[in-house]
Amino acid sequence: MRIVKLGLAACAATLVLAGCGSGGIAGRERPDEFAVTRNQPLVIPPDYALSPPKTGEPVPVGTDARTQALDALFGGPAPRSQSERSMLNSAGSDRVAVGARSVAGDPGTTVVDKGAVTQAIVAAPAGAGRDSTVTTPQ
Repeated sequence: MRIVKLGLAACAATLVLAGCGSGGIAGRERPDEFAVTRNQPLVIPPDYALSPPKTGEPVPVGTDARTQALDALFGGPAPRSQSERSMLNSAGSDRVAVGARSVAGDPGTTVVDKGAVTQAIVAAPAGAGRDSTVTTPQ
């Protein structure tokens, strides 16, 4: 039985090696990737004539890195359509306080009448311990 297994392994190895030696992938005809398109000539970039800053000159004022990153990611403010502008005007977007987002989460600010149950849940301590239980009226 052992000799039969050894013979089968030898036959399998011979077939694998014979498949690799008959040309296989290395001898096949394939297109020349450089013959498909013409190579473009190299272009020398223009000379921008940049010079280092001189001592005593004021530093040019530009935008900060955060603003540049936000503009690169999101492209700046998007133009609004006429229907969106009319909806915002009817909602009173011009009368919104400038710091409204910073005071919206303040416990002293009542944004919406949440009801006693919701306020008790929101006021519950964070975590999954014994102190984070809330009783609700039945």
